[in-house]
Amino acid sequence: MAGVAAAAAFLAGAGTALGAADWHGIPTLNSSGVRFQEGEYRFHPPLQNDGAFEWKGRLKDKAQNDGHNVYMQVRVEGYDWVRYEGRQGQTVFMHHSEVAGGQLYTDDAYLRACRNKGSLRPDNCSPTKHYLVRRGS
Repeated sequence: MAGVAAAAAFLAGAGTALGAADWHGIPTLNSSGVRFQEGEYRFHPPLQNDGAFEWKGRLKDKAQNDGHNVYMQVRVEGYDWVRYEGRQGQTVFMHHSEVAGGQLYTDDAYLRACRNKGSLRPDNCSPTKHYLVRRGS
């Protein structure tokens, strides 16, 4: 019985290693005054890292003297946009994971880079990138 438990634990560990999420490139996201570059993302398999959509990259304020901040917006299936603030006049490295609440994994995510133009003018954002993962059938 102990041998069966040990074999099951080994196979579960091997399956985890084989199912590890690979990083994929995000094209540079540009809009007036903002750039997100060197971006990468990955979808974690079910039950690993909460099945998260993980992303990273560098957010740059391209118009350093305009007085406006920059930010990233990320959204996963069924949830509102989450905002991650950059730093005015700087480039900052960002690395975050998004999860879809009570689900076993996240398989649908959106990203965009934006410049905060204040309360009287609408913010400008890069085109939104949509990422999907297809799990085995």
